[in-house]
Formats: sequence, C-alpha cells, structure tokens
Amino acid sequence: MKNRVIAIVPFFNEADTLPKLFEILKTKMDLIIAVNDCSTDDWQTRIEPSEKIIIIHHKKKLGKGAALKTGFLKALEIGGYATVTIDADLQHDPRFIPEFIEQLKHCDFVVGNRLKNLSTMPLLRRASNFITSFLLTIKTGAKIADSQCGFRAIKTELIPKILTDEKGFEAESLMLINAARNGLKICFHEIPTIYGNDNSKMRNIRAIIGFIKILFK
Repeated sequence: MKNRVIAIVPFFNEADTLPKLFEILKTKMDLIIAVNDCSTDDWQTRIEPSEKIIIIHHKKKLGKGAALKTGFLKALEIGGYATVTIDADLQHDPRFIPEFIEQLKHCDFVVGNRLKNLSTMPLLRRASNFITSFLLTIKTGAKIADSQCGFRAIKTELIPKILTDEKGFEAESLMLINAARNGLKICFHEIPTIYGNDNSKMRNIRAIIGFIKILFK
C-alpha cells in the first residue's frame, strides 16, 4: 500500500502500558511493528492478537537502538509512505501522529519537541536534553530542538539515510546526525511532556558515554 503508515514500538518490560498503546495505535495506523527487546514480564498475556500487529522478538537484550533498527528494516521490507516511532511507556501521546504525518508533506524527518513545556520533565532529564540538543545543533548545523525525544516520523523510503548500528539510546542522536549529513529536512513538532514516575530505562552514565562517542564520530 503506497500510502501505508507504520508504527514502530520498541519495548522492554512494558506490560502495564502496551495494551492501551496498541489499542490506540490500531485506530490510527495501518500496521504496528512491535520489537520485544527480550522482556521478562507478562506482557504476552495482556495483548489481544491482531492482524495489525507484527511482533518481532530479540533473543537477548540488545538495547533500544537495536530494537529501532530491527523495526526500521521490517518497515522497509513492508513499504509504504511513512514510519512513526513511539515509545511504549505512554509518555508520547499518539493523538499527535496525524499532525506528524501532515508535517511530512514539508519535511523528511519529524521529531517531537517537548522543551516548550518542561513543568513535568525531571530536572536531570531537562538538563541533559538541553546540553545534547545544543551540542548536536553545533555538530549538524541544523537547529535540534529536542535530541532525546523518541516520538518521530520519517518518510519510509528515507529510512536507509538515518540507520545506525549503535545499539543503545545514543542511536537516536546518531539518527539526527545521519539525517543532517544526508541532507534530510528535519522539523520539530511541539508535543506535551508526559511523565508520571520517571522510570526511564536510560542509564545516565552509559547514555553520556554513548553520546560522547557518537558526537566525535
């Protein structure tokens, strides 16, 4: 289907939020590619089978970047107009997906921007995001408003231009670098900052080391 829109959902131990996210996405997407990065919880008992959901399993935990790559490669194989990435923890509001897709009429790669509404973002996350976004702006020559947001949309045919072999959270920063290097037009779309308890799986020290590594590539 030429106009197909696909969602990629990387997940690790997200049994509490996956069912609700899938139910919402099924009303908005043509297909959902969920990549299970070796979860150990009971998510399988909570998910209703659906023709709209393809689940790919990693045999061992590889990291978010690896899960995204697995999803992207499957999206390329299936084909279509646009591919959306969205985190499994419901910190991204799927209601904004149509706006992301609409913005792809004028852009190649659309990234969520949470930095205009910071009241609920934890202080450390806020500081790290400002710093990484600033450094990536310098490196790429493109204005990077929110480097750490995993809520994104790209024209499916352009996925090869952003792919990376990095396995951790740093992959999302490297995708922005790759997009800029390959001349893609990067746009940012304002979205709300949604945090409950900040149970992020991002480990600060490891993430910083990973970011420094890709910054000097």
